[in-house]
Amino acid sequence: MLENSFVMVAIILIINIVYVSFFTIRMILTLKGQRYLAAGLSTIEVVIYVVGLGLVLENLNELQNLVAYAVGYGIGVIVGMKIEEKLALGYITINVITKEYDVDLPKALRALGYGVTDWAAHGLEGDRMAMQILTPRKYELKLYEKIKELDPKAFIIAYEPKSIHGGFWVKSVRKGKLFS
Repeated sequence: MLENSFVMVAIILIINIVYVSFFTIRMILTLKGQRYLAAGLSTIEVVIYVVGLGLVLENLNELQNLVAYAVGYGIGVIVGMKIEEKLALGYITINVITKEYDVDLPKALRALGYGVTDWAAHGLEGDRMAMQILTPRKYELKLYEKIKELDPKAFIIAYEPKSIHGGFWVKSVRKGKLFS
């Protein structure tokens, strides 16, 4: 079966797509502090890597195998990123600045289950309301939509917090009480 060059190219391509996808997910899990899951995944990842690289090195005189390996690597990066996007691990913090005091944006967002801290702020053009909102990443786009629906001119900045400690909201999310 491995004598057929088309089959060999397809196998090398698929192996590398899977390997690099695993690599990408493992790196993300490591960054998110999921040590044991990342370690388990890396065990599978290294087996896939050795098999794929072995096939290429055994047939190094076949240029198409090297090309398949490189193309599979590139596609694997994209596939891994898409998988991570779907998993949406962790939390995101959104800072919102609005001049819409008459729309009770913090109250509306809290009613939807978001953790919101708000305070008065002052900008170049006058008084503003600033908010900091914490949400699981899987709800990030819904949050943007809601903010834009309530205030289309809101200034929004998002970032990923490295660690979170304390507060009632995190405990509620971990117990599955929000975003039903």
